[in-house]
Amino acid sequence: MTTHEETAILVGCQLGESDYRFQYSMDELASLTATAKGKVIATMEQKRDRLHPSTYIGKGKLEELQTLVEELEPDLIIINDELTPTQLRNLQEQFSGRVLDRTQLILDIFAQRAKTREGKLQVELAQLQYLLPRLAGQGIALSRLGGGIGTRGPGETKLESDRRHIRRRIDEIKRQLETIVKHREGYRSRRRRNNTYQIAIVGYTNAGKSTLFNRLSMAESFEEDKLFATLDPLTRRLVLPSGYSVLITDTVGFIQDLPTTLVAAFRSTLEEAREADLLLHVVDCSNPDYINHEETVLKLLEELEIEHLPQLIVYNKADQIVSDFVPSSGDTILISAFNENDRNLLKQKIEHMAVSSMQHYHVIIPSHEGRLLSVLKSETILRELTFLEAEQAYKCKGFVLSDHPVTGSLKLYEI
Repeated sequence: MTTHEETAILVGCQLGESDYRFQYSMDELASLTATAKGKVIATMEQKRDRLHPSTYIGKGKLEELQTLVEELEPDLIIINDELTPTQLRNLQEQFSGRVLDRTQLILDIFAQRAKTREGKLQVELAQLQYLLPRLAGQGIALSRLGGGIGTRGPGETKLESDRRHIRRRIDEIKRQLETIVKHREGYRSRRRRNNTYQIAIVGYTNAGKSTLFNRLSMAESFEEDKLFATLDPLTRRLVLPSGYSVLITDTVGFIQDLPTTLVAAFRSTLEEAREADLLLHVVDCSNPDYINHEETVLKLLEELEIEHLPQLIVYNKADQIVSDFVPSSGDTILISAFNENDRNLLKQKIEHMAVSSMQHYHVIIPSHEGRLLSVLKSETILRELTFLEAEQAYKCKGFVLSDHPVTGSLKLYEI
């Protein structure tokens, strides 16, 4: 990894979207560049009806960019879209500095941020799947025919052997990931057997998910004001006001125009969200583009087929809220993750939503059933516990997950 900041010129094409939306996308590209430890030294923009099929931008702009590159000598030229193999090859031939597109930049950040073995494998898989159709653009050296002893006969290009090597590595990574996913499914089914209520935090990158996760669970998830601070899912225990314990998972941030290879690659990371009883959808309401962020996340939840799960929209950064803020319909709450009162209100709201998905019980349990009473205290939401002197028993009222093993025992003592 380079220690010095690499300099970059950003290039973007506006294809009919609003000026604001395009500008936001370019600002986000600048944030991505900063997150990848790059320094933006110039920006070039062009309005077009469609992208130039072979060079992304038009001929005139290309000449303008060449002049700018000669003058500023950047390390990188970063394009605000995913380039086709042809566009990448043609642009790379034009400039001495490296040409990256938005997808490669995001992949680079993911590579920096992945900490676990699974995270690293997911990133490598996405990088190789991106690279495979673009191999021809990596320079003439890759397509040189071998010569000399042992290479005569049919012969093989370096390009073909590279392709074969990459395909083998992709298959190998997929096998390893399948094993990891099976392990995680084992953990999840154990959690399911224990019938713990599960919450997943989802949201646009940099919305404050890890900050909220840390404050709620007092965990040590990586927290930083940068895009994609979290990559690997982390699960912790959260105790609700009634004393009921739930599990809460922090997940990778979503982003608009997330490359399809990455949606596929991180699908298993987001499998944690698929198992949740409640999604906490964190939205940064201090960001002028919060509506677009919210919609981007909802669209990706649809792609992951988990949009049907109960969802609480948590508008975060209430202390810096934008002036024209209007919350969505449905279950919402406005908080600042740093404010303890706000976090307590959020816990109450979570408990209220958990209760609405549970079944009510009203039982009288003999005092010698100590183990059953202990389970009710720790694994259900216990609303009332009264000792009945005459009967030497406890009257208990509360709420329990409908598929919890304890429901069978409760039926014996129902009033």
